[in-house]
Amino acid sequence: MMIDHIGMGVSDFGKSKAFYLKSLAPLGIELVKEVYGWAGFGKENKAEFWIGTGEMVQHPMHIAFLADSREDVDRFYQAAISAGAKDNGPPGIREHYHANYYGAFVIDPDGHNIEAVCHKAITP
Repeated sequence: MMIDHIGMGVSDFGKSKAFYLKSLAPLGIELVKEVYGWAGFGKENKAEFWIGTGEMVQHPMHIAFLADSREDVDRFYQAAISAGAKDNGPPGIREHYHANYYGAFVIDPDGHNIEAVCHKAITP
C-alpha cells in the first residue's frame, strides 16, 4: 500500500458514521477508533480511513475500497444503498479499466463518489 491513511471532513458526523459503518462492513472494514470528533475505519485494528468534523468538507472526492471478492462488491453496494447512498454505477465489469475490474459506485451523504473494487479474475 502506498498511503498510510486518509481523512476527510463531513457535514454530519452521525449520519456519515452510520453510513460508513453499514457500507464498509461487507468489505471487512470496521470502526477502529474515535478520537476528538473523528472516526477511524480499517482492518486489523489499523485505522486507514478517517471522517470527522471541524474541518472544511472537501469538494466531492473519489475513494475506492479494495474488496476481496466480487460478492463483497455486491454486498457493499446493497449495504450502501440501504444506508442512503445514491447509485453512481451498479456492480459490474469495467473493461475500460481492465478485463477483471469489477466495481460498484455510490454517492455518500456529502456527495463523494465511493467505490468498492475487486481486481480478481473469476476462476472456475
